[in-house]
Amino acid sequence: MKNYHFTEDHEMFRESLRNFLEKEARPNIDQWEEDRRIPRDIWKKMGEMGFLGLTYPEEYGGSNLDFFFDVVFNEELGRMNSGGFAITQQVTQYMSTPYILKYGSEALKQKYLPGVISGDLIGSIGISEPGAGSDAQNIQTRAVRDGDHYIINGSKTFITNGVYGDFIVTVVKTDPEAGAAGVSLIVIDRNAEGVSARKLKKLGWHASDTAELSFDNVKVPVENLVGEEGRGFYYLMNGLQLERLVAVPAGVTAMEHALEKTLQYMSEREAFGRPINRFQVLRHKIAQMASEVEALKAFSYHCCRLYADDVYDVKLCSMAKLLTTELCEKVATQCLQMFGGYGFMEEYPMARMYRDVRVGTIGGGTSEIMRDIIAKIIIDGQGYKQARSNGAHRKATQNGKQNGISNNQTNQIFMSFEAIKSAIEPKASAAPAFGKKLKFDLDGKQLFIDGTGDSNVVSESDEDADTVIIASIEDFQAMMSGDLNPMSAVMGGKVKIKGDMGLAMKLQSLIK
Repeated sequence: MKNYHFTEDHEMFRESLRNFLEKEARPNIDQWEEDRRIPRDIWKKMGEMGFLGLTYPEEYGGSNLDFFFDVVFNEELGRMNSGGFAITQQVTQYMSTPYILKYGSEALKQKYLPGVISGDLIGSIGISEPGAGSDAQNIQTRAVRDGDHYIINGSKTFITNGVYGDFIVTVVKTDPEAGAAGVSLIVIDRNAEGVSARKLKKLGWHASDTAELSFDNVKVPVENLVGEEGRGFYYLMNGLQLERLVAVPAGVTAMEHALEKTLQYMSEREAFGRPINRFQVLRHKIAQMASEVEALKAFSYHCCRLYADDVYDVKLCSMAKLLTTELCEKVATQCLQMFGGYGFMEEYPMARMYRDVRVGTIGGGTSEIMRDIIAKIIIDGQGYKQARSNGAHRKATQNGKQNGISNNQTNQIFMSFEAIKSAIEPKASAAPAFGKKLKFDLDGKQLFIDGTGDSNVVSESDEDADTVIIASIEDFQAMMSGDLNPMSAVMGGKVKIKGDMGLAMKLQSLIK
């Protein structure tokens, strides 16, 4: 059956990648698990074949393809039944290097991106610390400016690729008194003087390396700062959605692979004179799991399609990550049960999957954090209000009762909108030209900033823009008054962003 989301090119790529992995990776994974290390030549081969950097720009060696090539890539990694194999490139391609691509200087891009895409460089992201995991604002690793360098001291833990990798996109505090506004991202070379790593022993993901990193007066050039100082937390809040999203297609195909292997075993294993796939209690368990996986697969494609269309949806990404990782645990447990005692043996596939999936509900934001984000959106009203489409507000003016808004409420909204416009105009004019077009959709009313000329020009034009920021007037006023943190508003779903996130970051300069 033809899949709506994948073209013939996608499927040709899938076939090529699958054939490569079946030949070059699957026969070696057991050994890599035993060695607790993956040799670099597999990544170099993948780079040579054009399997890396799929959506990265061509000027750095990438293929400049659409996001569903990345979906295929992660689906095929998921089929390999080795979380350690999959996570190595997921961290490099989707969790660390994108910060350099989106926010780094041209010098940083030239230094790291070609090597990542060729398979010569492996990256890692340094967020978690012994005393700070999901609460990224409270990290303690310090970066102190000293002339043309930063001096970095501190530690990180649970860092994938931290032992055998080449660089760490590191979350540091450049201003300890500024809270989230004091967080920055700095690229630290793994072999820099003062960087040391202790390899951690893990329950699963044996083929990958996970480290506790220490930074002892590490001297890093100022040029290794990613983007602007003090903007790191905001960059992270954008990047974490991709990190969570790529785990979803890989998790779905991992479950499909588990069901496939389980069905094969059930057709061969006999009990009481018949194959165990004839027992109703087992058949119904398989039917239930297959139904849940299929439903989740459709939802995951929907989330991926939104991301491909530049729709930044925190709620759906959080839901997808939560549901996928929780279901992976259920499928791994129940499929292992179908194997009986053999499921407990390492030479059978379910033992590895059972170990590997457990970290899914912890890494990239725990299930508890996902539930809290979702609860804030759907219970506390953060993002619960649906932004009206263009023109909806004008219709409300013509019909005082339409959409539940009275004429008096409508007048108050337009008055508030004019106040917002008056406040933003002088700030936009004083700021350096953005070089792009930015539009605010505030309860259906448009505020357009054209920054493609010598200055930023504010109007009420309803034109196409590089970035569209959708919010209610009430929430936007709260951000301008300081009662609502802009990035918290984005994370909580009160503000939705479509388009260039880098341009959206300039929002802060207009509402201070």
